[in-house]
Amino acid sequence: MVTKVFIDGASGTTGLEIRERLAARRELALTVLDDARRKDASARADALNSADVVILCLPDAAAREAVGLIANPKVRVLDPSTAHRVAEGWVFGFPELEPNRREELRQAMRVTNPGCYSTGFLAIVRPLVRAGLVPGDWPVLCNAVSGYSGGGKAMIAEFEDRNAPNYSREVFRTYGLTLEHKHVDEMQKHAGLTQRPLFAPSVGRYYRGMLVEIPLALSALPGRPSVKQIHAALADSYRGERLVDVASLEESAGKKTLDAEELKDTNRLKLYVFGNAAHAQVRVVAVLDNLGKGASGACVQNLNVMMGWPETEGLL
Repeated sequence: MVTKVFIDGASGTTGLEIRERLAARRELALTVLDDARRKDASARADALNSADVVILCLPDAAAREAVGLIANPKVRVLDPSTAHRVAEGWVFGFPELEPNRREELRQAMRVTNPGCYSTGFLAIVRPLVRAGLVPGDWPVLCNAVSGYSGGGKAMIAEFEDRNAPNYSREVFRTYGLTLEHKHVDEMQKHAGLTQRPLFAPSVGRYYRGMLVEIPLALSALPGRPSVKQIHAALADSYRGERLVDVASLEESAGKKTLDAEELKDTNRLKLYVFGNAAHAQVRVVAVLDNLGKGASGACVQNLNVMMGWPETEGLL
């Protein structure tokens, strides 16, 4: 039986990649409205209600509007936008994050994709909080840098189009200087933190790939965990996973630098624990592609889990 999948808003960066990844799949039939029909409210409502699964590649307000147009109770929704990441009744689509998350996704009617930054953040912080190595009320710090594709078409033009009025020659840009960012709420909630993490995001002059780092002063943490304990908690959490790897301490120790593009054009995420036992300090770093495991790849993975298809179909 072929599953009918409607991608609402497939003209953006994430939507186009999702469409490309699904186009050749035989177990599903893609529905994408052209520009004229996409602006026709009746045609859009019909597409939303006649699909088996709807993928919402839309701005937040439009994603909420689309959900409101769905009257058919059998339609399942997968939303890569920020609109529903902390909303009640939505399953947070990070299959590796919790022991029972895959079963929740298989049963879910409403699934929200994580943000790219929060994917790296949660991959590190959630296992450490669950293991009791980082308390839930700890003031967690996070530094991160992404390729400019993470900002969508507008930011891509800003970095690539020399004729654009806001063309930028910046090599590296830090932002979120008001200490507000749309990913922070989901970071806090899904990590199990009672305090907002202090998040310092940046953008580099390269297209895709990202680093998300959590520095920890081990001597300040209750219980004074060791570098090996931090690594073990992460390794135990992701043992056997095909898309999330944890580098051995030996591999991490052999690294002199870490490249944000290390996993570009892949759907994988890799964690490194760089520790100094003498100083009781660690830097835990997640490497991923902001458009792969951080966006369209994660969406396809969630769809696979929801429908009971092989989880890495179209991803390896």
